[in-house]
Amino acid sequence: MATGTASTLRSPGLLPALNTRHHRAALGVFAFVVVAHWAEHIAQAVQVYVLGWPLPEARGVLGLPFPWLVTSEWMHYGYALLMLAGLLMLRRGFTGRARTWWNVALGIQVWHHFEHLLLLVQATTGDNLLGRPVPTSIIQLLVPRMELHLFYNTLVTIPMVVAMILHRRPTTAERAAMRCSCAPRPAARPREAMA
Repeated sequence: MATGTASTLRSPGLLPALNTRHHRAALGVFAFVVVAHWAEHIAQAVQVYVLGWPLPEARGVLGLPFPWLVTSEWMHYGYALLMLAGLLMLRRGFTGRARTWWNVALGIQVWHHFEHLLLLVQATTGDNLLGRPVPTSIIQLLVPRMELHLFYNTLVTIPMVVAMILHRRPTTAERAAMRCSCAPRPAARPREAMA
């Protein structure tokens, strides 16, 4: 005798659903969030390097009306964690070459997340790395923070986008292994004219 109801037998759970029937929609939402965040970093760089704004005033687009978005280590860490979770949760839906590129993005985000965790711990405890006056990440010892985080977000976004493009254009073997409907069906070949 079955112990589950019919609805629980049909519902495989959140992660399987996100990597099968809802993979395309989940990727669309995730990509929008990632690209919007990346655009904020680009806007901040434009404000500094093109418009000549001083760094404290260059807060991206959303940071202008909401300055705490730029100054809150909790918000930055929360986004890094959200991105790491999204890359992990949507990973199983990828196959072949797309999975390889997605894994590259995930690996970079693991490091990016670690750097934000280090910044958050410093902001929370007040004990900054190497006695610096502000929370400082490891690579930030070599590269200024604004440029570094634009670079990190670029490094994560590019392989993620490559993975999504390859996922939509799978090889025959990759298509056979896919459990989602992200890739359009191949066009049917017209029959050759009979002689």
